[in-house]
Amino acid sequence: MNPLLNPAVAAQLSNASWIRKMFEAGRELARRVGPENVCDFSLGNPDVPPPPRAADVLRGIAGDLPRPMSVGYCPNAGLPSFRAALAQKLSVEQQTEVTADHVIATCGAAGAITAFFRAVLEPGDEVIVPAPYFVEYGAYAGHFGGKLVPVATKPDFQLDLGAMDAAITPNTRVVLINTPNNPTGACYTQATLDALAAVLKKHNANRPRPIYLVSDEPYRALVYDGFKAPPILPLSPYAIVIGSFSKSLSLAGERVGYLLANPALDGVAQLLAAVTMTTRTLGFVNAPVIGQRLAEQLLDEQVDTAIYARRRAAMARVLEDAGIAFAMPQGAFYFFPVAPGGDDLAFVNILLENNILAVPGSGFGKPGHFRLTFCVNEDTILRSAEGFKKAVVEIKA
Repeated sequence: MNPLLNPAVAAQLSNASWIRKMFEAGRELARRVGPENVCDFSLGNPDVPPPPRAADVLRGIAGDLPRPMSVGYCPNAGLPSFRAALAQKLSVEQQTEVTADHVIATCGAAGAITAFFRAVLEPGDEVIVPAPYFVEYGAYAGHFGGKLVPVATKPDFQLDLGAMDAAITPNTRVVLINTPNNPTGACYTQATLDALAAVLKKHNANRPRPIYLVSDEPYRALVYDGFKAPPILPLSPYAIVIGSFSKSLSLAGERVGYLLANPALDGVAQLLAAVTMTTRTLGFVNAPVIGQRLAEQLLDEQVDTAIYARRRAAMARVLEDAGIAFAMPQGAFYFFPVAPGGDDLAFVNILLENNILAVPGSGFGKPGHFRLTFCVNEDTILRSAEGFKKAVVEIKA
């Protein structure tokens, strides 16, 4: 036991995110062989530029800097004008009339989840999440005594509703879904979500503390083949929507997200007041003001998803040519293929020897797979083709 650290944090540290481990491995690899020879598919850091008008908006914000308090503290729940504009957009998106009072601006989607968990979780509460799942969810819940309960999905990464139903216990407080999904790119249909809502309605009928349905959807705008992400709020009065502008506007470093609560929730004002307070007391204070102002002016725009679509097609061809099995992602910018040979750690290490960086599926709660991000230039994807082929030959040998 490390006497300097909280035991839970020490455990998290010893099992540090595989994404970050591979990122560091990539830095060392680039130092040895040159960055131009590394095919890095490890980190979901969007490289597609923000919409062109973002530069003009930012210049306008810069012109306001001489004005006192132009980038000072703002209300903990966010800039009133931003929340009002966001509420209008979300009313259409969620097919539910909401107002600024139902929206809180947060430090990214991660800040929204963390502040929400602080407001609603008690020690021993369980958070059910379909597996594979975003690696940080366990830490977000564990900070406040919560326990992540992964439930395996079907082979195509769609929800196993029977398994999720069976996993609900008296301690279940949140069902957390992520669609489009990181790491698989899977998207949940309206029929699937309706069935999940029916499961939660059944369990919520006689509970003193309701089960929240939380939809983490920073990739909502990044979908392909005509898919349209269904609204979440109509599914349950206990529905919470969490989003960000990190991917849709390529503003990941600005850390601007939001939490939206269903107006139909009995006590919604008290819940939102609590999340506003935890946003402050966790040290976020308020979402970055420059990021809020940027996002407010760009709410009707998004990055060019055609660029991601072309990269998705290129990556699919590379994997097919190498004989690697995968489910075609419907959204986000990730592939989650089957690891040849079945051992994801071994295969990722062989890829590393071939100057390719990937992340083992074990880090996402799904051994036997590995994650690739395609938010990289198309040349990098095409250049990786021979390395993938060699890695498959080596693992089979």
